[in-house]
Amino acid sequence: MREPAGQHDLRGLSGRGPRRGAREGDEGTTALELAFVAPALLLLVFTTVQVGLWFHGRNVALQAAREGVSQLRVIDDAAQAAGERPRVEDRVLRYASTLGGESLLEPRVASSWVVEADGNARVSVTVTGRVVSLVPGLALTTTQQAFGEVERFERAEL
Repeated sequence: MREPAGQHDLRGLSGRGPRRGAREGDEGTTALELAFVAPALLLLVFTTVQVGLWFHGRNVALQAAREGVSQLRVIDDAAQAAGERPRVEDRVLRYASTLGGESLLEPRVASSWVVEADGNARVSVTVTGRVVSLVPGLALTTTQQAFGEVERFERAEL
């Protein structure tokens, strides 16, 4: 039977009649599904962000160690290296603090300049720090090390 013009069946819109596609007893299932899915999605998001923060802190420590190695490699004398190492370590510490900002906390630097048995001098710089954490009580640290051989500058023969 056809309804008169201007009159429509509004039972489905008023909330009193059954919804289209809804089965009897399905009320509240969306909220229940969201209660299970939302924590899993939040955990996935926070884990992704935490992994990204850890990788960033790790990269900052590695780049700071490389910077220190590049500064120590040009020192060709053990006595001069002993005097320069504290200054280089201080510059690496400032570099890591500046570049890392809040992602690499409490950076520490250690370096070495040693002459190997073959007569070549090698340098290494180690940067260790705490990575910022989204989870209270979770202590993530990173230690990165860079090595290099001391450059030898020789006079070119003419």
